[in-house]
Amino acid sequence: MATTTQTRSVLERFPAGGPRGSWPAEEYAAAQRAQGIKARVVMDLPSDQFLVVAETPTQ
Repeated sequence: MATTTQTRSVLERFPAGGPRGSWPAEEYAAAQRAQGIKARVVMDLPSDQFLVVAETPTQ
């Protein structure tokens, strides 16, 4: 029986202190999703950055 797991890769990092109303991490993730990549934004509290991560299935 084969097991499929998810591997996460950080595609890009964005500082959390961007200008008000600016969402560069969300815009980047949306552009990746438009290309068929399962990307989402997560917050890395220790580094105070937004990370755009992609999840890819592995076997």
